[in-house]
Amino acid sequence: MQINDKSGITEYMASSKRYDTMKYNRCGKSGLLLPAISLGLWHNFGEVDNMFNARNILRTAFDLGITHYDLANNYGPPFGSAEETFGLLFKKDFKQYRDELIISTKAGYDMWPGPYGNLGSRKYLIASIDQSLKRLGLDYVDIFYHHRPDPDTPLEESMVALSDIVRQGKALYVGISNYEPKETAEAAKILKELKVPFVLHQARYSLFDRWVEDGLLKTLEDNGVGCIAFSPLAQGMLTDKYLKGIPKDSRAGKNFTYLNEEQVQNNINKIQELNEIAKNRGQKLSQMAIGWLLAQQSITSVLVGASSSDQLKENVKALENLTFSNKELELIEDVLRFSAT
Repeated sequence: MQINDKSGITEYMASSKRYDTMKYNRCGKSGLLLPAISLGLWHNFGEVDNMFNARNILRTAFDLGITHYDLANNYGPPFGSAEETFGLLFKKDFKQYRDELIISTKAGYDMWPGPYGNLGSRKYLIASIDQSLKRLGLDYVDIFYHHRPDPDTPLEESMVALSDIVRQGKALYVGISNYEPKETAEAAKILKELKVPFVLHQARYSLFDRWVEDGLLKTLEDNGVGCIAFSPLAQGMLTDKYLKGIPKDSRAGKNFTYLNEEQVQNNINKIQELNEIAKNRGQKLSQMAIGWLLAQQSITSVLVGASSSDQLKENVKALENLTFSNKELELIEDVLRFSAT
């Protein structure tokens, strides 16, 4: 994937109004603020994707006040290519704004062959941050996450590796992702003893997936750690994409890894009824779904992906109405509880 210098794209100068409307929230009890909406680079930034589109999305994001860009070592495809894309565009457009950016990456999933390219050993985590920094072209990331717990590696080993990464100056803060409440509490205890700034847990959370409410959010609050929600639109189900069926070119239509036709069919009534509530609020379903998450006191930021600049702008409009009446909240709960599946 190469940038076509004849594309007409001009030199980037960030909007002087980029901080006028974005809302910023504190990560737990730390000193770090994140934008209410953060940009995830899981999709649309790989080697197979359009560099011109990726560049427009990043420029639009920063102009909207989105200062946090979330990556992982295995984002692509192929693995590593999202970090490479971001690194190239950072050098071209954002290097002068480095101190205004929060750049995060993660390690924990399959990345390279052999026994050292996965999970949570010290060997894997230390090698991963070094590889990520090289791809990103950075001296450090702001947040480095352990992407998932490793059942076969002592938790202390993984947490000490995160601690050493901070002490080596390769990350400013650490986070974890996909940890259950008990594991999260244990990680927080170790990191506190090591005096490491543990600021975020990245968890899957949406109107359709509320597992974090069963103990995790309380655990995070007790330990002064923020929560950033990923998959807030339930892989696209909480948008207007499936209101009239399943388009052939959609994730469900292609039986995407994380979404299939059966999941959509089982939720179609809920999707349609939630959309009516959103319309009465003057919002799109996606905007209401994002707004509902941000209305939860425990949520620091909502992590959204974007396939275009226009889609990102639509999602950010969720910030225009984050207030829900008790009646609206009751209606939403009734839909989720009683709609036929």
